[in-house]
Amino acid sequence: MKKIHLIGIALIAIAIMILMSMSNDMGTYATFEEAMASGKRVKIAGQLSKDKTLYYNPQEDPNYFSFYIKDPEGAEKKVVLLAAKPQDFERSEQIVLTGKMQGEEFLASDMLMKCPSKYKDEEIYIKSKEGTL
Repeated sequence: MKKIHLIGIALIAIAIMILMSMSNDMGTYATFEEAMASGKRVKIAGQLSKDKTLYYNPQEDPNYFSFYIKDPEGAEKKVVLLAAKPQDFERSEQIVLTGKMQGEEFLASDMLMKCPSKYKDEEIYIKSKEGTL
């Protein structure tokens, strides 16, 4: 075999490995109940519970923000995001979180917000400094 053929096969193998590793993050949305049962990283879509308090104190810890969301089944849990509070967070229509359950709290490493009119259906992506859990 020529060197160019071996290089081509190696590049194809690398591309397949990259696609397989990315497919782990392309799953469907889970509920809090499923997240508790699996103990793994999941994506949860939900709506902000506006009747519950938000906690963010940048003087104490600028990378700690907690709030409550309801998943599609109506379960409400506290979420801890290890990042700064996003601007206009309270106006978000839907929140998609990536993370895992720790006890009764959902520890989020990534957050995607869908905001109303101001952003005209644009999405805002927030990634914590921790990266992956």
